[in-house]
Amino acid sequence: MRMRKLGRTGIEVSAYCLGTMMFGRTGNPDHDDCVRMIHQALDAGINVVDTADVYGYSETEEIVAKGLKGRRDQVVLATKFNGPMGEGPNRSGSSRRWIMQAVEGSLKRLQTDYIDLYQIHHPDPHTDIEETLSALTDLVRAGKVRAIGSSNLPASDIVEAQWVAEQRGLHRLRTEQPTYSLLNRGIEREILPTCRRYGLGVLVWSPLAMGLLTGRYRKDTPRPGNARMHWVPRHLTDERKLDAVEVLLALAEEAGLSLTHLAMAFATGHPDVTAAIIGPRTRDQLDDLLAGATLTLGDDILDTIDTIVPPGTDIGPLDVSYTPPSLTRTDLRRRPAHERAAA
Repeated sequence: MRMRKLGRTGIEVSAYCLGTMMFGRTGNPDHDDCVRMIHQALDAGINVVDTADVYGYSETEEIVAKGLKGRRDQVVLATKFNGPMGEGPNRSGSSRRWIMQAVEGSLKRLQTDYIDLYQIHHPDPHTDIEETLSALTDLVRAGKVRAIGSSNLPASDIVEAQWVAEQRGLHRLRTEQPTYSLLNRGIEREILPTCRRYGLGVLVWSPLAMGLLTGRYRKDTPRPGNARMHWVPRHLTDERKLDAVEVLLALAEEAGLSLTHLAMAFATGHPDVTAAIIGPRTRDQLDDLLAGATLTLGDDILDTIDTIVPPGTDIGPLDVSYTPPSLTRTDLRRRPAHERAAA
């Protein structure tokens, strides 16, 4: 397994990160099987495990704790906060109030005294970044967290967070976790150059585009049922993406590769990507992913990929990607009716 520095933290991590979103009731409900997969990944050289408090309605962190028992010190353990963790108005977000509760919950479920990388799961436009960084800084100083990061932040938010940290003497975000794949290359335009500028490690999620780049979802064929179909159906049936998949399948076949291996090698091949997060649900899926861990792509294949999906472009967004309020709220992009009428 190839190893890389996680930004400027000094921490060394594997080019594959074991993502655990599919461990638990929303994916694989067999705890013992999930533990075996964690052990298999660690034995193969993966040393970074990523989870979140909301995965499996908190069940996933408990599964991860079982899998790391006796091996905790060998692993760079990452988890995330921000998503809703029950009823009530203050059980989510990035406020100091919630962060201090959320970290204790994660530490308890993970059965550990510290978290190597604690990440803001989603942007929180309702909370000042200074509030969030101040709370996270206190956690680092208390020894409960080793490094802090973010996920799904726009480039402008990454820059603001770095500026606020410098101006206020706070710990700065050390990593970013965006989506990146053969079908979603938008982060090449601003996110990755910004991360390079500030020395951030980059852990990309969904390098297989929520399963589209496994070759299981084909144009004009019945959609196989699985745990993901109920919450990303539009993404898996997007005709533009399915057209691109057909071309990429042909490219992979011509190169003597599986589409899965082509996609993973592409994601880990970018010089600004530290690691790609794999999210297996079954041991067969993990076996297949590990089999392609050392693959690199030549310039001829990369040049062809650039003609299929040009650099810096997305073939439609992922259904679960962050969309800023400026795009979702009409009042932020339309003047009030009476002002328009007066004009």
